Amino acid sequence: MTSPAPQGGLPPVPSCYRHPGRETYLKCSRCERPICPDCMIPASVGHHCPECVAEGRRTQRPALTHFGGSQVGMHGYVTKALIGLNLAVFVVGILMAGMGAVFSGGLFTDVTAIQWLGGVLGPTVTVAPDGPYIGAHPAFGTVYTGVDDGAYYRLFTAMFIHYGLLHLVLNMWALWVLGRPLEAALGPVRFAAAYLICGIGGNVAGYVFGGGGVGAGASTAIYGLFAIYFFVLKRLGRDASAIIPVIVVNVAISFTVPGIGIAGHLGGLATGAIVGAGLAYAPRENRTLVQTAVLVLTFLGLMGVAVALSLTR
Repeated sequence: MTSPAPQGGLPPVPSCYRHPGRETYLKCSRCERPICPDCMIPASVGHHCPECVAEGRRTQRPALTHFGGSQVGMHGYVTKALIGLNLAVFVVGILMAGMGAVFSGGLFTDVTAIQWLGGVLGPTVTVAPDGPYIGAHPAFGTVYTGVDDGAYYRLFTAMFIHYGLLHLVLNMWALWVLGRPLEAALGPVRFAAAYLICGIGGNVAGYVFGGGGVGAGASTAIYGLFAIYFFVLKRLGRDASAIIPVIVVNVAISFTVPGIGIAGHLGGLATGAIVGAGLAYAPRENRTLVQTAVLVLTFLGLMGVAVALSLTR
């Protein structure tokens, strides 16, 4: 757009195509339309107008991480969301059971309403005033359906439930330390899928090999992150030896501290090894397809084991 020609035969002064009242001799170096200083966006060569910049963003292929994920993962949004979700569930547990869900004198609290509601529970249990009973007896107390009777959601919800404040803090610290670098390397979608599948893997192992009780905690997923971190470091050519003692120490703690679900931890670690190897060593060609297949098949395999076992109990 141009301003009216001034008197004396001089050529008209161009006006910004986005702000017609602003005279300018500047041009977009891409489309060559006149732009005012407010519309100038620095480019590698000259300046571009807002429309050309927006068009370039639409057509530009987004940068990916070494493992094919989005670089949005460097912000740690999924890690923060997972921590927030764990905190929210902990607050719900307090509202349901009071301060007994926070601390009860030991490393872990007793089983409260939130664990009965969403923890890994094999058989259906009736919680009566004088204690829990195996089986559904609604006349005597609250009935909590177990995985044996189809409550497969417990294999998912249990990873967001904790036995007290100390249990929560330790797991959230580990998630903060491991989650951010892994999310940055894998991207938010791959990281979220890997985390959830590792948590389910640990809970399935707890259901299959556990010796009773009600399993809960994010540690099933976090042990999986240990294994994934190892494979990511190896694939990037970095020294992965430092993570091995950490894994060994944590496994040793699982065997020595009473009340810890050993099967859940080892199941999460094994699931993380499968998922981590698949994500880290997928070939560059068809990388997303291979990674998706590893995640989906691992999930289906875990759920298949859980469903098959529940049908025999």
